[in-house]
Amino acid sequence: MVEINIEAPRQVAVNRYVTPLREGGSLPAIAEAEDGFLYVLKFRGAGQGPKALVAELIGGELARLAGFKMPEIVFAQLDEGFGRTEPDEEIQDLLKASVGLNLALHYLSGSITYDPVSRSTDAQTASRLVWFDAWIMNVDRTFKNTNLLYWNRELWLIDHGASLYFHHNWSNWQDYTLRPFTAIKDHVLLPLATELEAADAHMKKIFSRERITEMVNLVPDEWLASYEAGDVASVRQVYIDFLAGRLEHSSIFVKEAQHARSLLV
Repeated sequence: MVEINIEAPRQVAVNRYVTPLREGGSLPAIAEAEDGFLYVLKFRGAGQGPKALVAELIGGELARLAGFKMPEIVFAQLDEGFGRTEPDEEIQDLLKASVGLNLALHYLSGSITYDPVSRSTDAQTASRLVWFDAWIMNVDRTFKNTNLLYWNRELWLIDHGASLYFHHNWSNWQDYTLRPFTAIKDHVLLPLATELEAADAHMKKIFSRERITEMVNLVPDEWLASYEAGDVASVRQVYIDFLAGRLEHSSIFVKEAQHARSLLV
């Protein structure tokens, strides 16, 4: 297996707010950075705060390590003057609350949303993605909102901010490590996921506690400092233990996915 070097995301300064993407309640936006590229900008001041950015970063970089196509993730710095001329009060409040370090994904200009009716994918890819989303408990890859794009004739993953949702109920995070992921029944690729056992074996060769630790360590301290769960090191350790625990007991969510699929076919 090819060794993959894990590097911290680049940091860019955001120069220009281009347009909001009014999807859900987080109000992400297309913005231009100092490097001249456009990014989909996710704000720390949005409703779920830094936790959504943590899930986006960990989920996205784990997906990249798994071999899925992912837009580049960068840290995006907003200064105090950014958005001062924005006429929309809701957006201006969001920008003020997001001064500092945010997260952005490279904007895939010209991409189109994956349509399960007109497009298909192979069983291996579908099975690995169903496995992956069940592992990180990603509830947001459904027929209604696939969070999959076609760009340059390849399938790309976006938006992992709704995964790792155990961190919204921190007091009983241990319980989530052994929970079957029942929301997998709504996964857009579940009907095509005929190779889940093979996907399980493949993914467990890629991921390890060491790899998980490297990914979690990419998260900036300042995003974790506001957590109610304790000091930054303790919070970071919970993410590592959660992901490693679910990996160790992957048979639980694999069986749930197989059961859910049996009800479809």
